[in-house]
Amino acid sequence: MSPIRIAILAIDGVFAATLMQARDFFHMAGIRHSKQQGLELKSVFQTRIVSPDGLAVTSFSEAVISVDGELGPADVIILPAFWGDFDELRTQHPHIITWLREQHAAGAVICGEATGVFWMAETGLLDGKEATTYWRFFREFAERFPKVLLNQEKHLSDADNLYCAGGVTSACDLYIYLIERFCGASIAQGVSRDILYETQRSYSPGRIGFGGQKLHQDVAILQVQQWLEEHFAEKFRIEDVARQHGMSIRNFMRRFQAATGDKPLHYLQRLRIETAKSLLSSTRKSIKTISYEVGYDDASFFARLFRQHAGLSPNQYRRQFQHKESA
Repeated sequence: MSPIRIAILAIDGVFAATLMQARDFFHMAGIRHSKQQGLELKSVFQTRIVSPDGLAVTSFSEAVISVDGELGPADVIILPAFWGDFDELRTQHPHIITWLREQHAAGAVICGEATGVFWMAETGLLDGKEATTYWRFFREFAERFPKVLLNQEKHLSDADNLYCAGGVTSACDLYIYLIERFCGASIAQGVSRDILYETQRSYSPGRIGFGGQKLHQDVAILQVQQWLEEHFAEKFRIEDVARQHGMSIRNFMRRFQAATGDKPLHYLQRLRIETAKSLLSSTRKSIKTISYEVGYDDASFFARLFRQHAGLSPNQYRRQFQHKESA
């Protein structure tokens, strides 16, 4: 298996902490994956810091950061936060925009943190799609990119392999998600336990992974998806949801699966299970309480459903995040 190529963009004014944070997360995941697979130092990730001209850059705090090379092919691109005049940077480095468009068209995942999201939006790839950024830049972002659906309530967003993180902590949650995507749950949970055990959030990490299922033109189904995200824990019948949105149950089932690729009940279950994962990893609430909070009165049924979706029982999933040395 070829290593997954991760390119972390370095420009003058970059916040060094956000750049190295990404590098450290994927480096640690690579070490854990190698150990698990018995592959002596052969990492699943090939992580490189790249700059537009292949030369060292000066960070926001005036530290000189050496790089591994120029912009090139990548499977994952990380756009760290920076401080500076974006118009000036865009004029100075127009080929960053071209690079991002070409790599995304080739299948690359692109992740932006805080102001790093500006590069993604400038490409036009986020037009008509949901995005977020650091709260201090909401107004500027909305004025610059009116076609992007800026969600000021979210700390994380995803759409069509385009991921946005509002700040440092949400970027950590994003990297854990990507590590799980590429290396599996046990590696991701091990990295989370090693690095994020003491991290306190003022938000729920949310449900990354549903954004791609909103890239369709069925407005009625988009409204249903939004309704489900807001009311997933309540008691309701799918038939009633269909009727409330002006559809027969047969028409609704057909349209929902055609638009999202998922059956309504399975989509609802995933919403509930992803929320349960967040509660299991970030709170000490009992399994019974979490079961109730995500919409299931029967904790035994919830546990069976959780295992079907996550491959682990709720208790096993939670233990992965406990502060202890891995076996």
